[in-house]
Amino acid sequence: MLTSVDPDVIRALSDPLRLRIVNLLARETLCTTHLVEETGARQTNLSNHMKVLREAGIVETEPCGRYTYYRLRPEVLAGLSEQFAALAASARGVGENKRACP
Repeated sequence: MLTSVDPDVIRALSDPLRLRIVNLLARETLCTTHLVEETGARQTNLSNHMKVLREAGIVETEPCGRYTYYRLRPEVLAGLSEQFAALAASARGVGENKRACP
């Protein structure tokens, strides 16, 4: 049975820029300056997107002097993947299980 998927995680990952940020963070821990350079986003826009990712629990921060580094929380994505895999397995098992119309 599929457990409840956190809608905040789905919403956070549905934005193209946030998904790009997640892909970048899957390769290395980056600071805000790196993310601005990599994405071309404005600092304020990027900060807003990072806030959404933090609040959804997808990334965590690490202060380093005057910079903030962001690190992906792979267990959150792995959990989401497991939930969708369980949903797919359930759908495969339906076969001819069809509810009769009244």
